[in-house]
Amino acid sequence: MKNKTSSPSQEGEAHLSRCPDNSAFKQQRLPAWKPQLTIASVLSSFFLTGAFCLTVGVCLVLSANSVREIQVDYSEKCSDCSKLRENSSYWNKECHCSVNFTLKEDILGDVFMYYGLQNFYQNHRRYMMSRSDAQLLGRNVNIQRSYCAPFSTYGNGTPMAPCGAIANSMFNDTIDLFYNRNSSVIEVPLLKTGNSWWTDKNVKFRNPESHNLSSAFAGTARPPYWQKPVYLLDEQDERNNGYVNDDFIIWMRVSAFATFRNLYRRVRRTRHFANGLPAGNYTFRISYNFPVTRFKGRKHVILSTVEWNGGSNPFLGIAYVVSGTAATLAGFVITGIHLKLRQKKTYFQKQ
Repeated sequence: MKNKTSSPSQEGEAHLSRCPDNSAFKQQRLPAWKPQLTIASVLSSFFLTGAFCLTVGVCLVLSANSVREIQVDYSEKCSDCSKLRENSSYWNKECHCSVNFTLKEDILGDVFMYYGLQNFYQNHRRYMMSRSDAQLLGRNVNIQRSYCAPFSTYGNGTPMAPCGAIANSMFNDTIDLFYNRNSSVIEVPLLKTGNSWWTDKNVKFRNPESHNLSSAFAGTARPPYWQKPVYLLDEQDERNNGYVNDDFIIWMRVSAFATFRNLYRRVRRTRHFANGLPAGNYTFRISYNFPVTRFKGRKHVILSTVEWNGGSNPFLGIAYVVSGTAATLAGFVITGIHLKLRQKKTYFQKQ
């Protein structure tokens, strides 16, 4: 057999085909700018960065410190209810407790009520994935193919609505606030809608389409730890019922830390509370349903105002102050090194 050899012209074409195009980009002839780092530009960048970070940090810290906040822990004061809830056979028995506290000064402006949990971990991967976003959009899906197991169906095959570990562990304490004015007790009006994100309420969560919610959830059952089905979460407001319930939506947005707080209610500014919460004696009346003893957790209620940068969280302001201080100190250190080297250079030039 004859060996096939390529001609010189073919080898030249193959060699030329591997060459990059004769363009400014591929031949690296594009215009470029290379900054010249002089001592003046370096020092000015350090000092300007430090001044900016210090200014922003001080503003954030002052804003966080101006937030009025009171936190009431009711883990110990509701210990009897906690012991009752540890026994699963008493799940249908109601248990109430009261916690008294005093506001020494008025809390003016919009007042927000949060519930806080301590030592409750929501950042486990399996827990975070235990949900069905398609089901929460109101779609008719087979939840057995989702990550909701073991909270997907009952033994008889009835699907849970909503399914998953996140929904099953939903915080379900009921908290009411009362103002003790002279010899009378006035219930503080609280708003339970408008607390969730607009995108969650209108995009990520939807109820199944039907003429009423009870028929929309026909053929499903409540999660094991729930006391009532999802279509009865708010019997007074149809727009705040089912999957679009604000309390349910807020709980489904899991926290990255073991200690966290979720928005629960807002004080309605009317009558005695038009300017906020006046100073005086108050009482939290709590319907205790959420046990925390087994995982050594604690529960508390927070009343707080907000500023332009949010609630009382000085971490971001402290981070800016530390960064600005470090940049400013680095600028002074570089300045000192530069002056010392310049003096040495001048001395050797004179010699």
